Amino acid sequence: MSNANVSGHLLNTYITGANALGVSSGTSRGSVSGSSANSWYEAMSRAWGQTLDSQAARITQLSDMVGAGQDQPSVMIQLTAESLRMQFMSNNAATSQNAVGQALETLGKRQ
Repeated sequence: MSNANVSGHLLNTYITGANALGVSSGTSRGSVSGSSANSWYEAMSRAWGQTLDSQAARITQLSDMVGAGQDQPSVMIQLTAESLRMQFMSNNAATSQNAVGQALETLGKRQ
């Protein structure tokens, strides 16, 4: 597969991923939860931000429960699981941002 095909495949993969995160594709601008973005890349970034904010809120809620004395094993396990999910999501957000940025840079150099 040539570099151009790899770059195109990466862009299609991440556009599909951005759509799965709630980025609507319409005209040249996407939107995430009602807010407009200047590009699909910005919309993808906002979608990741909103997704990570939501996960952080879940972790905060469980942490507050533990802090309030509800430190049963079931709550502790749920907090651990949600924290690990946050780590996974954060790593994927960073990886996708880097990969798309590099693909766009490569495409920009070829034009």
